[in-house]
Amino acid sequence: MHDATTRPVCLRIEGLTKRFGGFYALNDLRMQVERGHVHALIGPNGAGKTTFFNLITGVLPSDAGAVFFEGERLDDLRPSQRTMRGIARTFQNIRLFPHLTVVENAMLGEHCRVYPSVWKALGKGVLWGAGRQERRMRANAIELLEFLGIADRLDAKSSDLPYGAQRKLELARALATRPRLLLLDEPAAGMNPRETEELDGVIKRIRDRGITIILIEHDMKLVMGISDVVTVLNFGTMIAEGAPEKVRQDPVVIEAYLGEDVLL
Repeated sequence: MHDATTRPVCLRIEGLTKRFGGFYALNDLRMQVERGHVHALIGPNGAGKTTFFNLITGVLPSDAGAVFFEGERLDDLRPSQRTMRGIARTFQNIRLFPHLTVVENAMLGEHCRVYPSVWKALGKGVLWGAGRQERRMRANAIELLEFLGIADRLDAKSSDLPYGAQRKLELARALATRPRLLLLDEPAAGMNPRETEELDGVIKRIRDRGITIILIEHDMKLVMGISDVVTVLNFGTMIAEGAPEKVRQDPVVIEAYLGEDVLL
């Protein structure tokens, strides 16, 4: 983990609130994420973690509060505009284009910086263009695939990749948008122990490129070993925040997870 030296703030959350009917998915959440950190967001199912990601990326509007990314308020920006500002995410359920090749899937990340949607990028047929820009995008995609260790499958269909490699490909596509903040939604879900260990190294290498990471994850070994700060949510409310070992020993956190063995 990085040292505890005070860093510039990458993301600041002030009173973020989201209701679904009478249910508060997030309730007056206040937190900040320091630049260059791996900041984990944990909690039981239904705690509000994925809702948090959807609010940060603009998929859902908030009911109250504000989101500041590198000092800029994001509330009125569409998801594509937030991507352009430097925010990218992956999903709990892999969302690749199964009939496109590995390199084409990776290239889509950079195309999303140029076109307002993935579908318009596909509609333009830009993935198969022969222009200088397309060659540059392909070269960038290959570099990312090499960085993640899957460049040997460039021309394979993404659906033919093993599960762990598909996870890496989704990371490559997100990194192709050139983010400064990367949101990872349960990246270890479905992975075996060897794949999870590899993921630990991948996340560290991404962080070492200067990218701030917010990690939603249920694998506590991964969380406690890689995070600089851990925030714990329960029923949409923050119940603890701090260094991993401090959070691990917090009786309020232990009680919230009672019976789930998450912190063992």
